[in-house]
Amino acid sequence: MNIAIITGASSGMGREFARQLDAKLGRTDEIWLLARRKELLEELAKTMSIKTRAIAIDITNEKEMRQFAEVLAIQNPRITVLVNCAGVGSHGIFTKQSEQEIAEMVKLNILALTQMTKLCLPYMHKGSKMIQLASGAAFVPQAAFAVYAASKSYVYSLSRALSGELKGSGISVTAVCPGPVNTPFLEHAYGGAAKLSGLKKLTMAKTECVVAKAIEDCKRNKTVSVCGLPVKVLYLTTQSVQNVMQKVMACNSRAD
Repeated sequence: MNIAIITGASSGMGREFARQLDAKLGRTDEIWLLARRKELLEELAKTMSIKTRAIAIDITNEKEMRQFAEVLAIQNPRITVLVNCAGVGSHGIFTKQSEQEIAEMVKLNILALTQMTKLCLPYMHKGSKMIQLASGAAFVPQAAFAVYAASKSYVYSLSRALSGELKGSGISVTAVCPGPVNTPFLEHAYGGAAKLSGLKKLTMAKTECVVAKAIEDCKRNKTVSVCGLPVKVLYLTTQSVQNVMQKVMACNSRAD
C-alpha cells in the first residue's frame, strides 16, 4: 500500500499541502492526515478524492507516537511522500517568554519532527519524497523570535544533511523555507497579521503559492524551496556569506 503522510494537516500549510497533493499524487492509495484536532481532519478528509485517514495524534506525546509506530509496523506501507508541517511559534523577547512557550517550540519543531522523520524513513524507498517545513527565519538569527528561528535553523540543517546522506537511496529531501505566510500560525505567534512589521507584511506570501512551489521543487529533487523574491535574496545572500567563510577557513587550515 502506497501512502502519503502529512503532519499538522488540520490547518494552515499542512491543510493546503493535503489539498494540493490530493490533486497531484500518483501511485498513492491513501493519504494519512495527522493533527490533534480530529474534527478538522475529518472535515478535510470528506473533501479529498484519494482515500484519506484522519488520525488524531499529538506527535509530541511519546505514548501516542509509540501507538503510531505500531500502526506503521502492522500496515507496513510504502511511504511515497512525508510532509512534516506540524509546528508552533511564539514571538517575544526570550527572557519574557514562558518556559511552556519555549518547551512547546522545542518539542514540536525539533524533537517531534525528528522522531517522525526517523520513524517514517524505514518505510520510504527509491522515489519517495520528504518535505520538511522550515522557514526563511532559518537563514539568520531573529531577535524576539529567537527560539522559533533557531528551531527552524535545525530543521533546515537536518534536511540539508539528510538530503546528502540519502542521495544514493533515491529518497529526496526538500526544506521549504517561506517568509511570512498568512495562516493561523500568525495569530498564534504574533496575535494576528496586523501586528507584523511593515517589512514582514510586504514580503507576506500566499499559502497556495508557497505550497505549489514546494511541491514543484520537491518533484525536481531540489534540497531547498524558497518562494518569493525577498526571501530568495536573503537565502542567496546567506549562502554567499557561508561560501566565503568556508573558503577563508579552508585557507587558514592550509596555512596552519
